Amino acid sequence: MISNKCKYAIKALTYIARNDDGTKAVMTADIALAQDIPRKFLEIILRDLRNNRILESKRGKDGGFRLLRPAEDISLTEIMRIIDGPIAMLPCVSLNYYRSCDDCNEAQCEVKSVFEQVRDRTLEVLNGKTIKSLILN
Repeated sequence: MISNKCKYAIKALTYIARNDDGTKAVMTADIALAQDIPRKFLEIILRDLRNNRILESKRGKDGGFRLLRPAEDISLTEIMRIIDGPIAMLPCVSLNYYRSCDDCNEAQCEVKSVFEQVRDRTLEVLNGKTIKSLILN
């Protein structure tokens, strides 16, 4: 299950992608209101996305947020990893956050292969979805 923070990040990014006309950045207050996201929580999310080079921000009269890359180049996998960390349900099958399980001998584990399949299918779906694909639906 993804966190509310991750869900809000995806909603914020789709809003920004839909409303960035190339001339004026999208304001935090506008995103919060339109997407029903608590503003203070949204500010934290947007900062995390900016720090991970998904967004750029500008202060002042024409301030706000813009995507640093085209929406078709930002996958849900990337956003989920930035906000929530590993995609895998077990640490021993994570591609980016591998850690052996404390109570398990991986070579003889009966459940590892099932959760590798779950990870692979999940990544297959998420890697095929981008911010752009969400706003086209």
